[in-house]
Amino acid sequence: MNGSDWINQLFWLFIIFAMMTPYFQQQALFSARARKMAQLERKRKSRVITLIHRQEAISLLGIPLTRFIDIDDSEQVLRAIRMTDKNVPIDMILHTPGGLVLAAEQIAEALKRHPAKVTVFVPHYAMSGGTLIALGADEIVMDHNAVLGPVDPQLGNKPAASIVKVLEQKDPKDIDDDTLILADVSKKALKQVKETVVGLLKGTIPEEKVEDVATILSQGTWTHDYPIDVTQAKGFGLPVSTEMPKEVYELMDLYPQPRGNKPSVQYIPLPHQREVNGKGK
Repeated sequence: MNGSDWINQLFWLFIIFAMMTPYFQQQALFSARARKMAQLERKRKSRVITLIHRQEAISLLGIPLTRFIDIDDSEQVLRAIRMTDKNVPIDMILHTPGGLVLAAEQIAEALKRHPAKVTVFVPHYAMSGGTLIALGADEIVMDHNAVLGPVDPQLGNKPAASIVKVLEQKDPKDIDDDTLILADVSKKALKQVKETVVGLLKGTIPEEKVEDVATILSQGTWTHDYPIDVTQAKGFGLPVSTEMPKEVYELMDLYPQPRGNKPSVQYIPLPHQREVNGKGK
């Protein structure tokens, strides 16, 4: 075998290695996540379910994919709940911008019906449909800086509550047919989501607060991306705690953002303590 053949073989070995490396890295990441979930399950004697939406590199080309709550998610979560004994608690880790109302409602209702305790962990944010799911839990554990969000329905990229406002500000004869149809659908969507929220809140917060909180969350009180922090969530009467297990943070570290762009945030990943007289305190 001459030198040219060796170079060709090395070249093709390099190509194969470069193509297979992302696959092996992904499998190693999946295994690490499974081990961390198993560790949390042993610690809390529960079934751990994750619903984590980040941009992750997919295929061999590393194409970023933005995820939202969809029917596939609800099918998988409902299957996991069915496989869980009624006496086993469920711990769900939520990190999502929201998504399809139907899918979020299915998950929330299934969690609400589970006989054993259901805890939802929100290490960073669970907006829109994510908040709807959290309302189905017996306890919501949030990081001190984590946020929930309003659950008012959106029609396309328009808030249903704002579409309905058009009817109050203009005479029907001055409104086009498409807008009138959207307003009719918006009214129905607002009513349906509020009824769902009322059902989820009953038995979770004081009865006298249910109607008011459901209205605030579902009827367009704020913009859809309004952040509801721990203090405000507790003020609604929601069963919120900030006792976040370290395993949840460690699991989130195993869901990295895709590589390729220069990071906008950098720090040395070690805990820092204030030093007094040259000694850590």
